[in-house]
Amino acid sequence: MRADVKHSKQSTFDNISETKKSEPAKAITPELRKKIEITDITVSTREDEWVFKVSFRLLPSKTAFSRLTLDVYFDEQKLESLRLRIIQGPLAADDLEFSFVIDMTGIAQGQHCLRVEMYELWSSKEKLTCTSKEMTLEYAPVRREDRLVKVPIMKTAAGVDLPIVSDSEKEIYREIEENMKKETVSKRDEW
Repeated sequence: MRADVKHSKQSTFDNISETKKSEPAKAITPELRKKIEITDITVSTREDEWVFKVSFRLLPSKTAFSRLTLDVYFDEQKLESLRLRIIQGPLAADDLEFSFVIDMTGIAQGQHCLRVEMYELWSSKEKLTCTSKEMTLEYAPVRREDRLVKVPIMKTAAGVDLPIVSDSEKEIYREIEENMKKETVSKRDEW
């Protein structure tokens, strides 16, 4: 009688098959990069004034930002630099608007370039998440002035849900801080 001998399927050191080591699957997470996107700049003209409304979006959301700096350039000359504080709260939106008025009295007729630049300013004065938008506008003054001014004056600036800290307010805060420091030093007991 003949018997079939089945060989054991147990591996021995002679016939160990190499098993492929599978790497653990890495979770795919999208990289969230902070971004400021200027969506629209609208212009309306009054007598010797331009009214600008800058609409912008903060990505991934407003909670990634606390303060922004907005620079306005007119014909490559810096008009104004404003610090915008982003309101954090459930009623604040990721899409924001900022408006300002430029007094064009005495500006020559013709095409003028306006550029808006927005960025976060790091403590080392490095600009982060910088974006800008430029537009060329045709200006025809309503009345002719005797003098010609090369750089216009920014009259007002206002933002929806954006408190603006002006230079005079910064100086007041600095004076208050210095007075508080002097007061605490004077109250110390010297042994």
